[in-house]
Amino acid sequence: MNLSFWRLGWRTLWRDVRSGELRLLILAVTLAVAALTAVGFFADRLQGGLQRDARQLLGGDAVISSDNKPPAAFEERARALGLQVVHTLGFPTMARASDAQGGAAKLVALKTVEAGYPLRGTLRISPAPDTPDTPTKDIPAPGQAWVDAALLDAIGIQVGDPILLGDVQLKVSAILVIEPDRGGGFMNFAPRVMLNEADIAATGLIQPASRLNYRMAVAGPEAAVKTYVQWADAQVRSNVRGVRVESLQSGRPEMSQTLDRANKFLSLVALLAALLSAVAVALAARAFAANHLDDCAMLRVLGLSQRTIASAYAFEFALVGLFASLLGVAVGFGVHYLFVALLAGLVDAALPAASIWPALLGVGMGLTLLMAFGLPPVLQLAQVPALRVIRRDVGNLRPASLGVLAVGVAGFAALLLTVSSDLTLGLIAVGGFAGAVLVFASLSWVAVKLLRKSVVETTAPRWLVLATRQISARPAYTVVQVSALSVGLLALVLLVLLRTDLISSWRKATPPDAPNRFVINVMPEQSDAFQKALTDKGVAKFDWYPMIRGRLVAVNDKAVSPDDYTEDRAKRLVDREFNISHSAKNPQHNIIVGGQWREEETGAISVEEGIAKTLNLKLGDSLRFDIGGVQTEAKITSLRKVDWGSMRANFFVMFPVSTLKDVPSTYMGAFKAPETKGFDNALVREFPNITNVDMTSTINQVQRVLDQVIRAVEFLFGFTLAAGLVVLFAAVTATREDRAREFAIMRAVGAGSSLLRQVQRTELAGVGLLAGFLASIVAAAVGWALARYVFEFDWTVQLWVPLVGALAGAVLALAAGWWGLRDVLRRPVVETLRRAAS
Repeated sequence: MNLSFWRLGWRTLWRDVRSGELRLLILAVTLAVAALTAVGFFADRLQGGLQRDARQLLGGDAVISSDNKPPAAFEERARALGLQVVHTLGFPTMARASDAQGGAAKLVALKTVEAGYPLRGTLRISPAPDTPDTPTKDIPAPGQAWVDAALLDAIGIQVGDPILLGDVQLKVSAILVIEPDRGGGFMNFAPRVMLNEADIAATGLIQPASRLNYRMAVAGPEAAVKTYVQWADAQVRSNVRGVRVESLQSGRPEMSQTLDRANKFLSLVALLAALLSAVAVALAARAFAANHLDDCAMLRVLGLSQRTIASAYAFEFALVGLFASLLGVAVGFGVHYLFVALLAGLVDAALPAASIWPALLGVGMGLTLLMAFGLPPVLQLAQVPALRVIRRDVGNLRPASLGVLAVGVAGFAALLLTVSSDLTLGLIAVGGFAGAVLVFASLSWVAVKLLRKSVVETTAPRWLVLATRQISARPAYTVVQVSALSVGLLALVLLVLLRTDLISSWRKATPPDAPNRFVINVMPEQSDAFQKALTDKGVAKFDWYPMIRGRLVAVNDKAVSPDDYTEDRAKRLVDREFNISHSAKNPQHNIIVGGQWREEETGAISVEEGIAKTLNLKLGDSLRFDIGGVQTEAKITSLRKVDWGSMRANFFVMFPVSTLKDVPSTYMGAFKAPETKGFDNALVREFPNITNVDMTSTINQVQRVLDQVIRAVEFLFGFTLAAGLVVLFAAVTATREDRAREFAIMRAVGAGSSLLRQVQRTELAGVGLLAGFLASIVAAAVGWALARYVFEFDWTVQLWVPLVGALAGAVLALAAGWWGLRDVLRRPVVETLRRAAS
């Protein structure tokens, strides 16, 4: 018989498509590629958008930021390189309405600008609230101010009214709508007031103790900017203190960190979908090969060579892989638009078009998936002997060779690590699943052996005896089935638990009772009266701590300076004063991670673990602080883990005592304000010296971002659920024809349909229970590693999880068995036996 492999491949492909033999393979590959490319397209466009918009978000090509006016050398060097330079100054202060408008006051983020601002991006203003905005190249004229619309309502004024800033009265002339370089720092969530730099001196607001933020933005040719940034970095590292060269990561951390965490979880979901699809492909391909053994034996009888048969099936699988991969890329490309919609607002401008790389990676992943896990059992069809035509006991499939399997798995794992957004995430996910497969196979083999010995055939119910025989008669198939079910359930249990705890950790940052007001500068003699005022106004719960300013001057009796450290953050910490407090009790929202907090222990301090790591501090070190000219020394007796995003009062250093004598301090509080009109204004009128920070907009923004991220996570979660169900279906139906023959023989010798249904349900439920129990235990271990090393939140697993996992496994296995095996018991005995004999 003279037939080329590609003609044979086309014929077998057409026949297998019509018969539905390839549906499971195509579905598994499509799901994997769609999940990976959806995340890939989104991440690619997001990265492109961040790179494109970085300059606008900074207000220039690079920014020099400092607490004091930058040395003149920085501007001189920039102008020497032909760069444009613009200076801005920002700091928090109180803005007031005039007495004629009621005299209300509000904490604002004041910003002065000069001609040419901004160098990158565009200011947009409107003449009044809720009116169309327009771009402008101007800045506020001397004697005028541009403000956020929220400030008008807060202090009861309108555009055209005066606003008081220190010793100056300015006219509000426009509403600020978009300010490209605003950033997301703590004070930038307060309403903005922008004025011309010519007005700042007359306000009298700049005092020696003022917390100022000087920013010098530069812009120009790319080569000149690169040269300048390298020079500035060298200056900062060498001898210039308190100066920072800002990038997108440092300028917009709230956006970068949120998107990074969301992208990691989306990548995890995509990786798990791909891993599950690999299992489904392997199971479906083996079933496909088993169904084609007789066909290949006949082709051998007709004279086709092993090479032609192998080439034909390789050609067929290559076409199937290419089709499924392209279909997955198309689905993924469409799905990524839903991510863009769900996460709208995290990027200020429209995202650029995606590159071709996610599509190429998706096609490569699909082909690798099919060739690595689907082709090895199919290639065995070429080795089927012609003798199988008359002897059905020869030419059965063998386990794939370790060499072929190792090469395929290694290639697939390498691709998964390539597309993962984080190497640690990829290693834990891929390594965890590889180890889990070995654990599942070993434990299921032991369970099969124990099962046969534990069931006494003389006393056990007949249905249980038959089910036990079914499972133990083919231990290899049972091990494969339990392992496959366990892998599918592992992914589902892991994602359910991890998603629940991850979302819970996000929600804990802004619970319903989270403080939305922070007050500072409360004098010691006002402490009791202020707390009573809060209680009288309906505030039942609030944080209340003394706040002390101190500079670290020595560690273990050795004087410290910024020159002792290489890390920029460590230099800044040593170069400025710390926020210090004291309390006999450890704050409830702080966790002791080292040492011990002892109430009223003198000469002791507790240090936040992050700053301890940055400054190379450890338990037992002695620290000396200069607090208002008074030298205070104490030993580190505990380390605390502080969640800086918790919207609570937090401190780097705390003394575990109720009082500190001879130390100058003020008080700060954090509380949720009652929804009473005029609450803030009444508080400021009663205590005019305090600074009251309204964090409502900050909390709303954080909650809005989290809602967007959670919706995107839950959407992609559906891909993994689908892939898991495909694995369950493939695992349960992998031995369908074998089951059909065995049940046909039992029915031929007198077994009733009800007995066989009991046997089938018992077998499926037992396998599902074991798989769910094993999957839940391994999911707890893999989830702990991901939570600790990738997502960085506390991982807690309840003891009932393995029990619920086992029950869920049994239910899903029964459901998959009902759907995939429903025709086995209904098929006529004669038809089944004829299939077995033909």
